Amino acid sequence: MLGVVPCGSVTSIKALWETRIQKIQQEEEKRRLTRGGAKSRLSLGFWEDRAVLARLKQKQQTEDGRLVLRIEQEEWKSLPGSLVQLSQVQEWQIHRTGLQKIPHFISNFQNVLVLDLSRNNVSEIPKQIGKLTRLRELLLSYNRVQFVPEELSCCENLERLELAMNRDLNQLPHQLRNLEKLQHLDLSMNDFTSVPDCVVGLPTLEWLDMGGNRLQRLPEDIHRMEKRHTLWLQRNHLDKLPENISRMASLDTLVLSGNRLTDIPPLMEDMSNLRFVNFRDNPLTLDVRLPCNKPKTEDEAEEDEDETEMFGREFMQVYIQEARKRAATVSSNR
Repeated sequence: MLGVVPCGSVTSIKALWETRIQKIQQEEEKRRLTRGGAKSRLSLGFWEDRAVLARLKQKQQTEDGRLVLRIEQEEWKSLPGSLVQLSQVQEWQIHRTGLQKIPHFISNFQNVLVLDLSRNNVSEIPKQIGKLTRLRELLLSYNRVQFVPEELSCCENLERLELAMNRDLNQLPHQLRNLEKLQHLDLSMNDFTSVPDCVVGLPTLEWLDMGGNRLQRLPEDIHRMEKRHTLWLQRNHLDKLPENISRMASLDTLVLSGNRLTDIPPLMEDMSNLRFVNFRDNPLTLDVRLPCNKPKTEDEAEEDEDETEMFGREFMQVYIQEARKRAATVSSNR
């Protein structure tokens, strides 16, 4: 009969279309879930950022009229971008968090005066640090810094810089001599073999610690450090002192313990400004003992040693006098 389709053919066509419709529905469902999943992830990220920001706000404190961000002994290997919303913070105190990097958005913190990131794992000081023109203190001791960028010299108000115990640090950019307000510099326990020339040229530097390095000599023009009142040079490889050290009129504290000095320059006898000096644990040529005026009890002897320092200022003067006497004796016997 015309127009009659075999039953088996109709069934096959129906099954084919049902299969196609099912595939189309499945694809639409996948697209819907994908769009919904992305939206959910974006939403989740948004709420995570808000939660982190809320945590950071809890870390804010006001101390002496200054807004401080204080995080200690928590795990913050990186700092979230949401932190820029706290740009009014004036002081960072972030210690023992495992922080590995100073974020580049640090340049947004134009109000920051103190960056204290000691005892972390920071390996790099970003160039953006140079935009912090109001920064007064940068404290990065006990980290892994190997390189100091020249941009740090743009921090024109920097007064205190601490880079102790970074171990592999062994040089500074010469541009740092432009830090005309720097007063306190700690480079102890690093890998310096000489005092960087930029350090000698710092015009207002008063306090310098380079103990625990590998210094083999001091600069002959050390007297250029005319405002230095404190020099810590313990545990280095120094075997002599430049005579110009006697021209450092402001120097009142000089620590030279644990070096390789064999003599004390005679000109140091006239350094009346020196209040504390220490030559302990040096292979000095002369075996000099301080005179004992009267017998003392054990307690008095202990107090006396604390006050006079066996290898301190009085020892230095006696040593120089003894060296002169021996030199005169040798000359008269010739």
